Amino acid sequence: MTRIDKAAWRRRSVLKLGAFAIGAGLALPALAADPIKIGLTTALSGQSARAGEAITRGLTIAVEELNANGGVLGGRKFELIRRDDEATPAKGVIAARELVFKEKVAVLFGGLDTPVSLAIVPIMNQAKVPFIGPWAAGTPITKNGANPNYVFRVSAVDEIVDKAMLQYAQKNFNTKKPGLILINNPWGESNEKGLRAAMAAKDVKPAGIEKFESNDIDVVPQLTRLKEAGADTLFMVGNVGPSAQVVKSLDRMGWDVPIVSHWGPAGGRFSELAGPNAKKVHFVQTYSFFGKQTPVGEKVMKALMAKYSDIKGPDDVTPAVGVANAYDAMMLVAQAIQIAGSTDGDAIRQGFYKIDKYEGLIKTYVKPFSPKVHDAITENDYVWTQFIDGKILPVGMVK
Repeated sequence: MTRIDKAAWRRRSVLKLGAFAIGAGLALPALAADPIKIGLTTALSGQSARAGEAITRGLTIAVEELNANGGVLGGRKFELIRRDDEATPAKGVIAARELVFKEKVAVLFGGLDTPVSLAIVPIMNQAKVPFIGPWAAGTPITKNGANPNYVFRVSAVDEIVDKAMLQYAQKNFNTKKPGLILINNPWGESNEKGLRAAMAAKDVKPAGIEKFESNDIDVVPQLTRLKEAGADTLFMVGNVGPSAQVVKSLDRMGWDVPIVSHWGPAGGRFSELAGPNAKKVHFVQTYSFFGKQTPVGEKVMKALMAKYSDIKGPDDVTPAVGVANAYDAMMLVAQAIQIAGSTDGDAIRQGFYKIDKYEGLIKTYVKPFSPKVHDAITENDYVWTQFIDGKILPVGMVK
């Protein structure tokens, strides 16, 4: 048999072995070139679509950077697969199940909305696949009681944001009697609990606590009760559409009151929906591309401008928090997988605990996770912003 005949025989043998394995239902070993699938379920349509797109862009920039640098585990590249959950828990569950059980993603990102995330959490803990939150801030998402817990987050956390909201209001508006206007869903409940605790710790008594629905078009009755109770500041928790209705209701009342908000307004067309007084809302973020940037910030901004034709500068990275959280989270995921030495869910979970240091976009992370702490962002990592001419700018920055 010639050398060429031997080579052909070996190729045929490999093909036969592969065909036998497939026919017998056996799994062939993963090749080094096989991509590592990363799933994303988020709102890609509706009022919060802009936030979903920001998360997508942050993940995409990170994935492309990682792949350009050779990937992980000896050359395996990442592949991003996403689904639109339309900000609906039921559709989020369907998307999560498809990505985990059909697409076999190694890690799932998502849950732009707290109710969606809370619906997905039990699935991920049962499937033993890491679930990474780059946006939803509900405290129970990571503090879900599971042991082991497969849910991690690089984002704001309600109980920490609530303390920051009170501190910011007292410092900037001399707040003494805040009124709470909260969306009537699990996210609002999470923040009611957090705000009550934050106020009790500072011996502050609220003027009142009012709830509103996501489809309310008039919040005047709730706001009137808060005004009559003597509220000197409003603490607002709601996503884009509902928060815009609060601002428009205040306009109809003629009530000029400071508004300190969670980051819900950042998720979409808030300035367009709320009108001119959108600028009166001060809300929290984890990052801003304005001002002097770190080398990582400069690198990411350059990559965004090269990848997306609509991004000409920091004005166009909206909301920046979605990009920043997703970028850092993906980089931390890559470290966890590399440390784990595999894409096994439990190995990745333990890999998160072994991350020592990573110089990220939002900050330099030092041992960001432990078995007791699954949130990488702390109370020292927030930036306060407002809408100026439709752009999210740090408070006090005038262009």
